[in-house]
Amino acid sequence: MQKKTIGMVLIVLGILMMVYTGFNLVTKEKVVDFGPIEISQKTNHPIQWSPYVGFALLIGGAFLTLSKKKS
Repeated sequence: MQKKTIGMVLIVLGILMMVYTGFNLVTKEKVVDFGPIEISQKTNHPIQWSPYVGFALLIGGAFLTLSKKKS
C-alpha cells in the first residue's frame, strides 16, 4: 500500500476513535443446564480507549498523507 492510502485510513480511524470512545461486548454464558431447563446469563464487557489515541492516529495519518515521497 502507498503511504497516502495508509495515511487516509489512519485519519478516518482516528476521527472515529475520537468520536466513539468505546463499545460494549456482550457475552452469553450458560449458568444451569439441567435437561430441558437452561439458564443463561448475559455479561457486558466494556471496551474503552482514550480520545488521545484517536488524536495521535489522526496526526500520524496527516503526517503520512502530507509527506513527500523520497525517490
